[in-house]
Amino acid sequence: MDAFGDGKFDQPEVDPAAEFLAREQNALAGLEDEIPPVTTGNGFAEGDDVTQPKADSGAEDGNDDFSGYTVPKQVTEEPERIRKWREEQKARLEEKDREEERKKEELREQARKELEDWYKHHEESISKTKAANRNAEKQFVAETDEIEPGTEWERIAKLCDFNPKTNKSSKDISRMRSIILQLKQNPISTSKKV
Repeated sequence: MDAFGDGKFDQPEVDPAAEFLAREQNALAGLEDEIPPVTTGNGFAEGDDVTQPKADSGAEDGNDDFSGYTVPKQVTEEPERIRKWREEQKARLEEKDREEERKKEELREQARKELEDWYKHHEESISKTKAANRNAEKQFVAETDEIEPGTEWERIAKLCDFNPKTNKSSKDISRMRSIILQLKQNPISTSKKV
């Protein structure tokens, strides 16, 4: 006998796939008893092998008339653990649904209150703006009656906003502002030459 295996050994060859399948069947053997199969409307489980009788082939397979049918697996009752879990799950889901409806109602009530407050605030601001506009209009009408020649630029300067703060989105009006201020301080004399 040499080290390279020229000798013959009397050990049978083991198929690894068959060995694996045997181990898995042993491990899964008890699960079939715990979980019931899903039944369809005809009383058979969904995975059951139910075949229709074969057409008369002339040969008899057995002594009875039902030789073409297979017997469906017995439908077992749901285990106590699973039934209890389903009931608890149903109760949890019902509680969550009630909680969700309560929260939705709270949010609706909060939204109604915020909307009412917004409308109230909006109406107040509109009424204040209306009052301010009416006062400004009365003041403007009163000042138009007192028009004196040479005060045109002063009236124009009152209507303009000379706030030096600039807004980046608006146009640059610094040149116009400086011209109006200059004309207000030194008005152009308008005299007719004959």
